[in-house]
Amino acid sequence: YEAIKQQYRPEVPEYFNFARDVLDRWTEVEKEGKKSKNPALWWVDGAGEEVRWSFEELGVLSRKVANVLSDACGLQRGDRVILILPRIPEWWLVNVACMRTGTVLIPGTQQLTAKDILHRLQKSKAKCIITDDSVAPAVDSVGAECQSLKVKLLVSEGHRAGWLNFKDLLKNAPSDYHCVTTKCQDPMAIYFTSGTTGSPKMTEHSHSSYGIGLTVSGRYWLDLTSSDIFWNTSDTGWAKSAWSSIFSPWIQGACAFVHKMPHFDPSIVFESLSRFPITVFCSPPTAYRMFVQHKLSSYTFKSLRHCVSAGEPINPDVMEEWKVQTGLDIHEGYGQTETVLICGNFRGMKIKPGSMGKPSPGYDVKIIDENSNILPPGKEGDIAIRVKPTRSPFLFTCYADDPEKTEATIRGDFYVTGDRGIVDEDGYFWFVGRADDVINSAGYRIGPFEVESALVEHPAVVEAAVVSSPDPIRGEVVKAFVVLTSDYASCDPEKMMKELQDHVKKVTAPYKYPRKMEFVRQLPKTVSGKIRRNELRQKEWRK
Repeated sequence: YEAIKQQYRPEVPEYFNFARDVLDRWTEVEKEGKKSKNPALWWVDGAGEEVRWSFEELGVLSRKVANVLSDACGLQRGDRVILILPRIPEWWLVNVACMRTGTVLIPGTQQLTAKDILHRLQKSKAKCIITDDSVAPAVDSVGAECQSLKVKLLVSEGHRAGWLNFKDLLKNAPSDYHCVTTKCQDPMAIYFTSGTTGSPKMTEHSHSSYGIGLTVSGRYWLDLTSSDIFWNTSDTGWAKSAWSSIFSPWIQGACAFVHKMPHFDPSIVFESLSRFPITVFCSPPTAYRMFVQHKLSSYTFKSLRHCVSAGEPINPDVMEEWKVQTGLDIHEGYGQTETVLICGNFRGMKIKPGSMGKPSPGYDVKIIDENSNILPPGKEGDIAIRVKPTRSPFLFTCYADDPEKTEATIRGDFYVTGDRGIVDEDGYFWFVGRADDVINSAGYRIGPFEVESALVEHPAVVEAAVVSSPDPIRGEVVKAFVVLTSDYASCDPEKMMKELQDHVKKVTAPYKYPRKMEFVRQLPKTVSGKIRRNELRQKEWRK
């Protein structure tokens, strides 16, 4: 870790474009025969269809798409483009083509409703939307209310009234395109936040913030080289997909492996890790929790050497069970849509289960109080990144079109993440919860994650969410919403509640145990799979 901190000295030039300065450079390395035969993109659909593109092929095809955007769609540098596609190769082509044309990409997940799409179109003033047959009807139902929307591009074998056909245009587009010259700080993309605590914000990133800033993820957290094949299971609608399906692998010249997988299915994951030579794997904690419910001993992940997790904290017992079954550690990382990797368990570091690891060498990370004072080890406070006197170029530029919300993230010399945490004597950071999620019961401050982890350690529990619930004496108390495994689903609720309460008292400080409990079939989640604790909390306080 100390060596990584010494080595990491990223240069931020005045001009930078990821397509030209990184992807096209790997094309040259390929042509010189100085790179492994790994493709840049390896896509499978699970039914026998495969696509393997070298960096050169990715370059040719993305230039054709750049011509489609510039000529057929009439888009100009700075125009905003909403992209809603599943995990299909065209999603990667559009990402790269937007970089080449200087248009600003806004990805969205296919799970968005017509109302969500309307909100995004109106708020972003996007000129173009690119999607497929499954989302096009929702776009058409709200399109008339979006004055800025000029072009609709359909990725489909079929045709639709009022839409240009992507595949027809791609076939006939020329393959030469001169990449626009972009400055490092020019806007590259806007990512809507996952909305765990309120309506999603438009987080603007520059060409360098992800394009250079994610070097730290690719090289040190994911431990990638140009010989690796890396599979990240993130949905295409979220910043994590940009982190780990585009920038981190391609900065390192590694292969981005993609499985179409329309619906998340652990057995498809196990079969793919067994069948394909995947060396590095990333999935969210929700997925690992599902994985360890299965017997993995019947599978052999012969190429897999490194596993990572991000998105929300991963429970220590899930890490332990994964290691027992696969022999591999899970290297947890912590970041936000607004940042690159803030903390991580980097290669060669001792892993403390439940910790987010140590600060990324790209940031000066501290725990601070409400007056911006740096807190000592063991004291809970706000996780913050120093931005004065020098702001890291690897932070978001702003919340687009919202200077007030942008300004509200700064306290003194720090960008405040909105997350609460603790740093220990060894410099490891520990997540307590979103600032809004921390429970204050009879003078005790209780972070939901520790209670949830304690509950998940019990064999009866698949998942749990912990929130505050009003109480006439204590002000508020801990309430747990619990999803039971099928083996325990028919147990007596009173007995099960008592058993789980006693279990939590043994595993963690007794005052943290949930005084209230509700058994549910599923937990409310954002479309990116994060638990919406604020929804559960609001329900409690409305009663």
